[in-house]
Amino acid sequence: MKIFALLSLFVLSICHRCYSQQKHLGPGDSISNFSLQDQDNNTFHSADHVGKNIMVIYFYPKDESAVCTKEACSFRDSFTEFTKAGAIVIGINQASVETHKKFQQHHNLPFILLSDPGNKILKQFGVKNKFFVTGRETFVVDKTGKIVFRFDSFTRGKEHQEEALKVIKSLVMSHFEKN
Repeated sequence: MKIFALLSLFVLSICHRCYSQQKHLGPGDSISNFSLQDQDNNTFHSADHVGKNIMVIYFYPKDESAVCTKEACSFRDSFTEFTKAGAIVIGINQASVETHKKFQQHHNLPFILLSDPGNKILKQFGVKNKFFVTGRETFVVDKTGKIVFRFDSFTRGKEHQEEALKVIKSLVMSHFEKN
């Protein structure tokens, strides 16, 4: 029993060390280019949108779970405001293209859902797991490809949309004030 406990502690310390060395992207960091399949099995390239759109990239644990559905529907309900401000909305998790398509159709989601097998892009952004499931974080990326905002709340899914929209409206206002 003592050997099992010691072995467990050893494994946990190694996992924690590897996990804590993962870079967590935040405001001021540039995103790396990535490509993933969307719900229609088209390849989405982030590089195609740098210089053209503000990107709202939100990572969420699971299609059709309660908080994730509320989060997705809040982005859906304010989608017009995002697009009028020049932003695109992108939801990402490890679900399959087919699962994303069903989720999109079930809730009439007008935005992009990307399949991230193995959570490679989630890890690239440094999104941390919570309670043994993938985290829930939202990033606002400006037209230059730099992160201007990061919001991390596992249980308050709707607030991801609210906070991202505030930031985007602020970006748009500051752009108009400069010109």
